[in-house]
Amino acid sequence: MSTLELGVVGNCGFSALIDRRGRVVWCCIPRFDGDPVFCSLINGDNPDGGFMDVTVDNLDRAEQHYEENTAILVTRLFDRNGVGVEITDFAPRRVHYDRVYRPTMLIRRLRPLNGAPRLRVRVRPTHDYGAERMRAIHGSNHIRFLAPDLTLRLTTDLPISYVLTETPFLLEGPADLLLGPDVPLRHSITSAAREQYEQTRKYWLEWTRSLSIPYQWQDAVIRSAITLKLCSFEESGAVIAAMTTSIPEAPFSTRNWDYRFCWLRDAYFVINALNRLGATRTMEKYLTYIINIAASVDNVQLQPVYGVTLEHILLEREVETLAGYRGDGPVRTGNLAYKQIQNDIYGSIILAATQSFFDRRLVHPGNRGLFDRLELIGEQCRRLYDRPDAGIWEFRGIARVHTFSAVMCWAGCDRLSRIAAQLGLDERAGYWRGEAEAIRQSIFAHAYDGKRNTFVGSFGGSEMDASLLLLHDLQFLAADDPKFIGTVEAVERALRRGNHMMRYAEQDDFGFPEHAFNICTFWMIGALAAIGRCGDATAMFEEMLRCRNHLGLLSEDTDPQTGELWGNFPQAYSMVGLIHSARVLSTPWEEAF
Repeated sequence: MSTLELGVVGNCGFSALIDRRGRVVWCCIPRFDGDPVFCSLINGDNPDGGFMDVTVDNLDRAEQHYEENTAILVTRLFDRNGVGVEITDFAPRRVHYDRVYRPTMLIRRLRPLNGAPRLRVRVRPTHDYGAERMRAIHGSNHIRFLAPDLTLRLTTDLPISYVLTETPFLLEGPADLLLGPDVPLRHSITSAAREQYEQTRKYWLEWTRSLSIPYQWQDAVIRSAITLKLCSFEESGAVIAAMTTSIPEAPFSTRNWDYRFCWLRDAYFVINALNRLGATRTMEKYLTYIINIAASVDNVQLQPVYGVTLEHILLEREVETLAGYRGDGPVRTGNLAYKQIQNDIYGSIILAATQSFFDRRLVHPGNRGLFDRLELIGEQCRRLYDRPDAGIWEFRGIARVHTFSAVMCWAGCDRLSRIAAQLGLDERAGYWRGEAEAIRQSIFAHAYDGKRNTFVGSFGGSEMDASLLLLHDLQFLAADDPKFIGTVEAVERALRRGNHMMRYAEQDDFGFPEHAFNICTFWMIGALAAIGRCGDATAMFEEMLRCRNHLGLLSEDTDPQTGELWGNFPQAYSMVGLIHSARVLSTPWEEAF
């Protein structure tokens, strides 16, 4: 049965998900949103569902870990006699000729442990979303896998016939498998794999060494930072929401969505996390992606979500050839959210771009030209803040004036005022300050319930929404404001389930939500810490750490009863939440010794 006990390897161009026994169960090529050549994760129990694995006869136990501070995954499989094999998986990434070299290649290094294990290597890539197996052609030291639009080459020093026929054999010494483009390898297989391993390891060690991290929970933060980095598509700078499609938010809920795209709602929070980590190159590339979207705006409505190379059209369809995660379909590709009205995104893009005007580390700081572009987006904030929309949670059949959308529009105008002041544009600063104040007063008039001392989820409504926990982070309210404290307490009463938080508790297009939304739990942790309830916040944070999988990764959702992970994986937003919460709660470095 499929689970989210998975590791991820990648190189900021593509990625692969690998289960506890070393089976590659998900891998899209040539990029995150491509056709999955390995798709068994969402193909039920179909034995031809697309995977690559190494099996050991009479398997007794499996172990798995990351090499410290890297994206290199090590799996060890042992038989009943303690004889085993070590599988080291990685996607090459290194600096070469002042450029980052990141080929679309998965390398698996095999090493026998305690003798000569009897094992079997199986490589079963598919195409057209699992519809057909790729055709295999035997070469001297390689196998070519062919599909109409893709050819892969597996180069190995293992007996090719054994791999093709999946024949069991004794592994008497180290061996390597390199799966990638259909290009001949001009070097020794062993030396090529070893060099790629050494350079990739060096890259990740240097990258993590440069991170700014809190004193406490360092390992958790580093693993989250590496995973967030792996969610970036370096060519364009985009950061995807997750690497998978159609992992249900809850069993048989039909809340199965394709998350292999870039949501504008995430932009500010991802930028903020990368800034706090000191990952300025990744942050600046993401800013470039966001600014490219801003540059396309000329009285045109922004979309909530874009493709990794700025694609506008993300047609959603159901895939009949894949059974779904644990047979729980449907499987969808594309995302209809690109057509939705979500007014919070205008504020999101301004908040994200604000960093470029104030961060002196950036090579390409914001300028008057960018400010002029952002003003067009600000006019949308001013115009749309009190218009109904689908909201941050993308309701498909419900339209309201969502409080969070209005607050994000306020934030967009507020930040434009600050940017204008930074640029010495006093008249524009005054204009945007006035617009922000007008929106603020409207939010107080329509979204604050004085009898309950809380803001509510929509203008004139009474429902609670976890996004209200961000009123302090967005600087709409001070942490010690009684209205913020009252809102946190009201949201907690309505949406807290043990140490987990729901997004909302009302019925939507698909029924009542069942599972907690991980980023909302992290928002509550931040809000509790802000109002002085640090003990409660820490207890909730420690529970979230326990809910991570065996490698320290999180998906989108958690069953509050069992702690089991659900939803698309690994979820960038969840990693961002963990990083932020650890920073807020950690003992300062200067007080640690």
